[in-house]
Amino acid sequence: MTDQINIHQAKTHFSKLLKRVIAGEEIVIAKSGKPIAKIVPLENAIHQRKPGSAIGKVKISPEFDAPLPDDILESFEQ
Repeated sequence: MTDQINIHQAKTHFSKLLKRVIAGEEIVIAKSGKPIAKIVPLENAIHQRKPGSAIGKVKISPEFDAPLPDDILESFEQ
């Protein structure tokens, strides 16, 4: 459903309009009754993060914190 709102209403009720957009609505912003902009939901905009979802997917080598070899360190010295 698309709803048309004037600029003053949009400024006054912006948070409520965003909740409606998140719910899937499209909101048209109008000036003097003429549409000038549209607020639409972004696809996949809200992702619920799940703690621990990467367990077993990331492996960190035991040498991760080891110093770099001398030949690599020398390449950074200029």
